[in-house]
Amino acid sequence: MDYGKWKYEESQRQRDSRRKSTNVSIKEMKYRPKIGTGDFDTKTRKVEKFLDEGHKVKVTIMFRGRETQHPELGRRILDHVAERVIHLGRVEVMPKLDGRNMTMVLAPDKKAKAAWEAQRKAEGEPADEAPSANGAEAPVDETGEN
Repeated sequence: MDYGKWKYEESQRQRDSRRKSTNVSIKEMKYRPKIGTGDFDTKTRKVEKFLDEGHKVKVTIMFRGRETQHPELGRRILDHVAERVIHLGRVEVMPKLDGRNMTMVLAPDKKAKAAWEAQRKAEGEPADEAPSANGAEAPVDETGEN
């Protein structure tokens, strides 16, 4: 076997392996405990877009001052985000509190996306639209403020 032929085949194998590899980057979306419904919906749509593109998403709740005494508010928001994007992704790292931030990592889930698209097709609705919030609002703290 001559060296030129071997070198060519080796370069072809390397090219094929590069083609099959995927680059998964981590995007981050930051929320606050007292986020409004409009801001929550906008940020959650961006999270859906990132998951649809195949990126992992790190969702961070930033606490300030006395907000650190109520981590359940942040947990409620993270649960609501996970619920809204269940058709595109799954929770890879459960919410955990580290310092003044609570983080959760979402990963794209091809099986869930395929099942969701099949369900939408069966219902006769376009599959490229995200499910509506059905009037669901962002969680509200105990004082009624948002």
